[in-house]
Amino acid sequence: MKILGMLLILLGCGLARAGEQTKPLEVVPYVDLGRYIGTWYEIATIPQRFQKDCVGVTATYTLRDDGSIAVLNKCRKKTLDGEQKEVNGKAWVADKKTNAKLKVQFFWPFKADYWIIELDADYQYAVVGHPGRKYLWILSRAPQMDESLYQDLLQRIANKGYDLSLIKKTLQPSES
Repeated sequence: MKILGMLLILLGCGLARAGEQTKPLEVVPYVDLGRYIGTWYEIATIPQRFQKDCVGVTATYTLRDDGSIAVLNKCRKKTLDGEQKEVNGKAWVADKKTNAKLKVQFFWPFKADYWIIELDADYQYAVVGHPGRKYLWILSRAPQMDESLYQDLLQRIANKGYDLSLIKKTLQPSES
């Protein structure tokens, strides 16, 4: 009987965790795109194969005349002095009520969700996620982030159903 009880408890914990991940991912209430554009430093990410061996990662957003957003992602290969790689893309708002749900495209015809799920009131940090929790980026206007803020963001991310064991810090240059 004890074993059955333990199995039911474990099953219940697993279902609760699964429920967190299937709960819809919430975005921030509103993003002022004029304040969001500019350069962001990647502080941490759920690594993706297209970012293999990338350090010193930045994303620069620029408003385009047609209302879309030009995206320029740069990184250094393996070391901060390594070969620079860059890729250009385009993003557009998918939810005009909040401006927090965007679509991004680097290679036609592939598009991805880019949802802003945390945003500092002064636009000094942001967390970008994916509704299926496949992707995540912690971004900052500076190459380094205060450790207590980083830990606070990790807690908020965990509360949104992300697996923190997948998140890796990104090597960035020290601030001068």
